[in-house]
Amino acid sequence: MYPTGEVLKDINWEVKPGDRIGLVGVNGAGKSTQLKIIMGEVEPTAGEIIRPDSLKIAYLNQEFDIEPTRTVREEFWRAFRVANEVHGALLQVHQEMETATPERLDQLLHTMDRLQREFEALDGYGLDARIEKILPEMGFSSEDGDRLVSSYSGGWQMRMNLGKILLQEPDLLLLDEPTNHLDLETIEWLERYLKGLTTPMVIVSHDREFLDRLCTQIVETERGVSTTYLGNYSAYLQQKAERQEAQLSAYERQQKELEKQQTFVDRFRASATRSTQAKSREKQLEKVERIEAPTYKSRTLHFRFPAAPRSGREVVEIQGMTHTYGDNILFLDANLLIERGDRIAFLGPNGAGKSTLLRLILGSEKPSEGTIKLGDHNVIPGYFEQNQAEALDLDKTVMETIHDEVPDWTNEEVRTLLGRFLFSGETVFKKVAALSGGEKARLALAKMLLQPVNLLILDEPTNHLDIPAKEMLEEALQHYEGTVILVSHDRYFISKAANKIVDIQDGQLRLYRGDYHYYLDKVAEEKEAERLKLIQADRERKAAEKRSKQKEKQRASRTAKAKS
Repeated sequence: MYPTGEVLKDINWEVKPGDRIGLVGVNGAGKSTQLKIIMGEVEPTAGEIIRPDSLKIAYLNQEFDIEPTRTVREEFWRAFRVANEVHGALLQVHQEMETATPERLDQLLHTMDRLQREFEALDGYGLDARIEKILPEMGFSSEDGDRLVSSYSGGWQMRMNLGKILLQEPDLLLLDEPTNHLDLETIEWLERYLKGLTTPMVIVSHDREFLDRLCTQIVETERGVSTTYLGNYSAYLQQKAERQEAQLSAYERQQKELEKQQTFVDRFRASATRSTQAKSREKQLEKVERIEAPTYKSRTLHFRFPAAPRSGREVVEIQGMTHTYGDNILFLDANLLIERGDRIAFLGPNGAGKSTLLRLILGSEKPSEGTIKLGDHNVIPGYFEQNQAEALDLDKTVMETIHDEVPDWTNEEVRTLLGRFLFSGETVFKKVAALSGGEKARLALAKMLLQPVNLLILDEPTNHLDIPAKEMLEEALQHYEGTVILVSHDRYFISKAANKIVDIQDGQLRLYRGDYHYYLDKVAEEKEAERLKLIQADRERKAAEKRSKQKEKQRASRTAKAKS
């Protein structure tokens, strides 16, 4: 319980060896609080947490604890805090011994002996070997170990953080939004790696695909109460729907019976002959444990993008575009045509130029060569930046943020719009600075709805949104009649929102005329074709080598005969 009220009230679940548990619930449901309770950082007001005293818990979150000026190998060494301290003390003793007096030298030898025994007890001399073993597991070569941490992207720094955690040999892994800010390739690597571990883990994530591929159980927290579902995220959705259906059926049956009994009581309460029976039934009714009506959806945002004038057929045209930053070539002679009604997702690793491409389309950046332009007929763009929530004026209230954009709206109209984004009552007078990340993201979305547009350009729109809010955005995009261009690392969101995929690779814009699953199938086919091509090329190379050796043998044989 917090000063603001009760967050969790009936939480019961357990972690067993081999479990991979996903904690789900709306923002503010208490998911991160449960992780803090497990770690012992927060004490529950009531109830108990049962865990062995020797349990080693490791925590991986989206903020990486790394030192950019160290080498990768030195960064991994930081995992062994006590051994590091003892090793540092040993180095200090060695330095002091070089200039010590005979009396002081004797003391230092005793200190060195004690420290060496401590270091050996910590397996200090075996730690280098453990680091060399985990480097390739995390995708680093032995040579990479000497590179500076600062030379690696966020995805690779996440691997360093995970490696450090695993070097501590934890009994339980806690993962708090581990996929945030990672590109798709790194997320898929993380899934494969975690799946191969036997360490039990608890995962808080809004990435539904990640939960689907990894989890063996889902624990949902709703209104402070936890419910456990066996299986992955898809299985949880199905089981929850079945449970709600069964609860509704039981609720309706009970309501029917209660109504029947109440009718009897009301009819015969004043009867001379049957009042005793009526009173008896009334007492029974008071003792009946009521079945609650199922809550199909927690209160969540609901909206539609405003209708906008119809654009021409051609919405964006890219011809022969090349774009560079210094020596870095992002796009090379790229071409693409985006048509009315397309909902296109740009995919590619971090640094491929996805956000840059959005800015080029909007005209806020100019290509180095070639052309990129909006269609000639009535194209009205609207842009949701990746840092849109951070771009809000922190000194304004929620109400002022919207009202200042549409000064001719009444207070009632502004509050109606804000209500659809879960801002009601006194919350509309909160300063933007006091809002959570999720609240800022919702406010930024609400602000974007103020002007009708027929080309939506969305850069990571689901950042900070919880799962119900993502579902509402997906539904709104599916009903949107304009054109959508989006960048996202959320595969589930992409599969729901996009009807075409553009893969950015080697400076080219490769269009796949189908949804995300069609794209995955095509990429798998291309990889298989490439594999078969390599096998065929290898066979042909070996056959050519064999023929060459045979010819050489024949020439040698003819030369030998000629000499004889």
